[in-house]
Amino acid sequence: MDQKIEQLNEQAKKYQTRLDSLKQEIEKIIVGQEDIIEKLILSLVVRGHVLLEGVPGLAKTLMIQTLSECIDCSFVRMQFTPDLLPADITGTKIYNHKDMSFTTLKGPIFANFVLADEVNRAPPKVQSALLEAMQEKQVSIQGETFQLDQPFLVMATQNPIESEGTYKLPEAQVDRFVFKVIITHPNKAEEIEIINRFTEGSTPHSSQIMGIDDVLEIQDFNQSIYADETIKTYVSEIVDATRDPDQYGLDVAEYIEYGASPRASLWLILAGKAHALMQGRGYVKPEDVQAIAFETLRHRILLTYEAEAEDITSDEIIKKILDTVKIP
Repeated sequence: MDQKIEQLNEQAKKYQTRLDSLKQEIEKIIVGQEDIIEKLILSLVVRGHVLLEGVPGLAKTLMIQTLSECIDCSFVRMQFTPDLLPADITGTKIYNHKDMSFTTLKGPIFANFVLADEVNRAPPKVQSALLEAMQEKQVSIQGETFQLDQPFLVMATQNPIESEGTYKLPEAQVDRFVFKVIITHPNKAEEIEIINRFTEGSTPHSSQIMGIDDVLEIQDFNQSIYADETIKTYVSEIVDATRDPDQYGLDVAEYIEYGASPRASLWLILAGKAHALMQGRGYVKPEDVQAIAFETLRHRILLTYEAEAEDITSDEIIKKILDTVKIP
């Protein structure tokens, strides 16, 4: 086993160099937000999707567009609005009168990187058009199924301070995101750097440093990173504590309506592996799981009215769980 771990470590260090280069290239454009960029790259490595919550003007669109430019992938931005239709996302079939046949017109979802901007401004039937694409990596158009090109990543954004004209994301939709990331304003020094970069006539540009095959290779390798049984047990206990907190001596049961789904366990392991990979390791440590626990769990714990009334957040509950569950 030690020899296998050594081999995994050697390979992980090679991929770590590539991912570090990718992160640095994105940071040529995006000022600050290092943690957000890292989570975006992690979600790509694990073949997941990201829900990004933040106010307008924080470079959410620019971030994923830059990622696509660095990897030579196709990118599309979809503006979600109340009058959007599912066919506007997935596509439709058009009847050709000349040869009396139907032609499939594919929608914008057929891209490697998809930005679903202000996803909560479209009604649930439109949001649900993303479900099959995000989970099965395929799209059904009037009975015919089409596979999506890989890699495929959806980054959806929503504004936390506006509620007028918005629709709450269904739980089934939210659960398909590997991470829910909260993006905040830059600090004063970062704000000055943003001004310098984008107001002096020499807008920075990113370079293509990775091909699609490179991404697919890293995604495949991530599956082979070693996660010990103790790590799997640790993850299962963290997730179980969101469902049955009393069993772990946690006094938060009254604040939790529903605990995390089994997807939480899968993503904690896979994202933990990806985090280990970005540290140049071929094996998972408890610290890797803890590093991605908040982003993986915060949207999977449904709170009660009591929690909302007392301003208890899912992050506070996750912190209590991590502080309580025994670390292997």
